[in-house]
Order: sequence, then structure tokens, then C-alpha cells
Amino acid sequence: MAELRHSTAARASNSPAKRDSDASASSSPFLGSPSARGSRSGGGGGGGEDDGKDAHRSSPLLPHHHQKRVHMLASPFRSLLALEDPRSPAASTSYRILLALLALLLAAGVFSAPFLWSRLNTPYLCHKEGITLHCPETKEPPSLWENSRAATTSWKPCAERRSDEPSDVPSEKETSGYIFIHAEGGLNQQRIAICNAVAIAKIMSATLILPVLKQDQIWKDQTKFEDIFDVDHFINYLKDDVRIVRDIPDWFTEKDELFTSIKRTVKNIPKYASAQFYIDNVLPRIKEKKIMSIKPFVDRLGYDNVPMEINRLRCRVNYHALKFLPHIEEMADKLAARMRNRTGNINPYMALHLRFEKGMVGLSFCDFAGTREEKAMMAAYRQKEWPRRYKNGSHLWPLALQKRKEGRCPLEPGEIAVILRALGYTSGTQIYVASGQVYGGKNRMAPLRNMFPNLVTKEELASAEEMAPFRRHVTSLAALDFLVCLRSDVFVMTHGGNFAKLIIGARRYAGHRLKSVKPDKGLMSKSLGDPDMGWASFAEDVVVTHRTRTGLPEPTFPSYDLWENPLTPCMCKA
Repeated sequence: MAELRHSTAARASNSPAKRDSDASASSSPFLGSPSARGSRSGGGGGGGEDDGKDAHRSSPLLPHHHQKRVHMLASPFRSLLALEDPRSPAASTSYRILLALLALLLAAGVFSAPFLWSRLNTPYLCHKEGITLHCPETKEPPSLWENSRAATTSWKPCAERRSDEPSDVPSEKETSGYIFIHAEGGLNQQRIAICNAVAIAKIMSATLILPVLKQDQIWKDQTKFEDIFDVDHFINYLKDDVRIVRDIPDWFTEKDELFTSIKRTVKNIPKYASAQFYIDNVLPRIKEKKIMSIKPFVDRLGYDNVPMEINRLRCRVNYHALKFLPHIEEMADKLAARMRNRTGNINPYMALHLRFEKGMVGLSFCDFAGTREEKAMMAAYRQKEWPRRYKNGSHLWPLALQKRKEGRCPLEPGEIAVILRALGYTSGTQIYVASGQVYGGKNRMAPLRNMFPNLVTKEELASAEEMAPFRRHVTSLAALDFLVCLRSDVFVMTHGGNFAKLIIGARRYAGHRLKSVKPDKGLMSKSLGDPDMGWASFAEDVVVTHRTRTGLPEPTFPSYDLWENPLTPCMCKA
């Protein structure tokens, strides 16, 4: 019987059910350590020893390589997966570490959530990499006359004062002093100078004397501020930002010294100076002398080195405070309406800013198509006007080629005509031309007129009697061009300059899907220099290249100045 019982026990211990039970017991963390299980078995020392050995054996339910992976897991994760006893000291420490890591991850998530949310809800914005502009795709098909809806509905103007903004304008007794400037150059350069004058008055808590529009040597114009802008609106609109007075105070008896006496003039201000420069170098002199003029004042305030609120104030001046006189606005409205009704039905129109005057051509030092006689006359003109740059003229040809390859030469009328036709504009397109006297006259304009016969200027849209009041001041004529271009369905520039920058910036600020084409001048150099390129390939290159050159939103700094792209400081999410 003893032998029989021994044989039965041996068979039972080797049965599959018994092995599965032992394996389960050895792998479960809820049954305690092997020694504890041995003492609970009730079989004495021998049974406990055997169970201890079974507990350290590998589980028959896991392959050998899976067991290695389990042991490679960190202790906290092994505990979470029920692979380790949570009551052991090692597991307790691991739990604390795991909880600390989870707490850190949770805190990081809380702090980064607003940033991630803002990134997900960022308005439509293009990003520049080198000279290449990348814009998000839009579902809308491309249009000849409008920008995509995704681009324009993401932003809205935000330069005006908020209702909760307190006024901190100093009184007459508390002002730091008075500043006086001459706004030099043409109308658009003067406009920028006025915006900057208001900004530096704000920076220094000074009073601004109404700027004087200085007679320009090129334009030969003597327009006063009140001849072109609405002075009352200008002063009243900015009354909570800057104190502005119409004239030099009566108590100041040395008026002739302004701009003539070095004691009353702040000079040598670097271009694109920072706000801190004015506080450190200009403000002390204004406090000492009470009234100071600043000369020169062209581009004497930077963009990305001044507080954002100052840039926002400059937009407020440019887009809201500076209004042309009513009769100028009314005439511009008439011209724009006539452009839209030239076909008998309501039609869109394009405004083309054609910069190909003799002075621009000469100053560019680029080479253009023409007869030998024309080239000789231009060389003599350049030698007379810019002798230091001209020297003996031998270095100009390779320089001209390099500038053309880099897209730094003004587009000829024929070149812009080819670009417009490649973009898809037909010969029936109504085009308003804003330009000075084109160098080369009718012969130079012939290719453009042949491809687009519906070219008109303000003189052709209005009668001589209607234009007579505006001929008294050259800046009034420039203001009409500015406003008609601003109101156009599509604006196209041919070369840089303040006029084009201000128009593109104002159209971006206004939104309403306004399209502003900035041609790739380097593309023309490459394509027209390739004798094997056919029209189809050229047109495809033009269309693809200009998809992102239509006035779409881009960050203001550092790619642009404030006047061409006011987005960053002056606009916000719609």
C-alpha cells in the first residue's frame, strides 16, 4: 500500500493540472514570496523546499525570449503589468518615480496646451525659406481677380485704439518738449516720414508740431500738409496717442533757427535707429532746448527694434489718421467707377504701377534693349548724374548682367506684358496705368499697348477741366494714382519703391481678397535667356512661380518692413 500511495503521489505531481497550478502560483505576485508559499503548503521542510525550487523555475506559459523581455522592463512597469510584487521596497520606490514622471508629463501638457491650441488655430500664413515662399494649400481654384478666401478671411485689421486703452498723452506743462520735422521726398516718402514722426513723439512723450512737406528737388512741388491731408481729422484721431499742434508755439521767438542753427537741430541719427537710441540721445537735447528739429528724417526709425505698440501706432497713423482731402477722395472714386464701366457693364480692372522713368532707368545701372544712340545717351546721362558710380564705365556691363540675373532691374513695358499674358490676362483686360513719363516714349510702350490695348491713365479718364484743380500740386496727382490703384481689383508693380510698398501693405490691411502681384523679375532673366523654352513651358513657370506672389499674408519681420506687410503688429486673427 505504501508503494501504491508513493506511485500515485508521483503520478499526481507530474500531471499537467498540477504543473499548471504550480506555474500559476509561482508567477502570481499576489501569493507572496516562494518561502512563504512553502510554509503555507503544510508539507514540512521537504515540501517547502520543493515549492521554493518550483517558484524560481521559468513559467511554462511564456516562451524563453518573452521572459527576458519582461525582466528587461523597468520595475514600475513590471509592477503595473502584474509582474512584480507591489509590496516590495523596490516596487514602492519605483511607483513613486513613475508617479513623479506622470506628474511632470501632466504639468508639461497643461503648460503647452495653449501653445499647441494656438498653433492649430493659426491664421492662414505663408512662410519664407530663403527666397522661396511656401503657402498652405487652399481648396478654392486660383482666380485671376481675387486671392483665395483662406488667405484673406484669417486676418482682420487691429491697429485702431482699443476701447479699454487709457490715454497717456502729457499735457502742455508735462510734455518733454517739441519736435519739428521736414517730410522729404515724394508723397509716399513724406507719408512714411509723418508716421515715423508721430511714433518718435510717442516714444519720447513729446509734442509734435505739424510736419512740413519739404519741396522736393525732383518733383519741384511746394505742397503744404493742409493741401493734401485732412489736418483736423489727423489731430483729432490721434489726440489720445500723441499731442499734435498746428504751428510752433508763440512763446518761441527763434523760429528762424529751426533747420538752420546746429543748436536747434538733431543730426546724425542712424538709419533705422531703435527706440532706445531716441531715448538715450535725442530726448535729453529736447528736454534741454524745449524745441528741436530733426534732420534728415528719411528712414530714421527701425521696425523690429521698437516696441510692438509703436509699430501698431504707425499703422494707426498710416491707415486711419492720414486721410486725403474730400475732393481728392471723390475724384479718385469717380476714376475708379469709370474704370469699372468702360465696357458698358461692370468689369474688374487692373492697376499697373509702371516704373520706367529716365531717372529710374539711369539709377538702376541696368542694361536695356535699345539703339546704340539710346545707349550712348544713357551712358552720358549716368556719367553726369552719378560720376562716382559711373567712373569710366568699363565695369558696368558685367554689373548690369549680374543685377538682371538677381532680379534687381526694373521691368520694361514689354516684359510685364509677357508676364501678364502668361498669367492668363487677355487683351480685353482693362488696365489703369500709374506712371511718370516712360523712358523711350511710344516706342517703349508699343509691346504693352499691342498686347493690352485697353490701357488708360487718369488724364484719359477725366476731362481737362476736372483735372485742373489737381495740377496745382504734383502730390495731388500722385494721391489720385494712389487711391485708384488702392481701389483696383488687381494691383501689379514692376519695380520696388515706396508707392508699391504702401499700396501692397494697405491692400493687405484692408483684406477683402484683394490681389497684389509682385512679379518675379529674376524669372524673366532666366526664361527669356533660354532660346529652347517654348511658350507653354514659360507660361507654366510663370503661373507656378506667382501663386505665392499675390499679396498673401506673411510675417512682417524680418522679411519686410512695416509698410509692405503690416500683419504682425497691426492685424490679428479674424
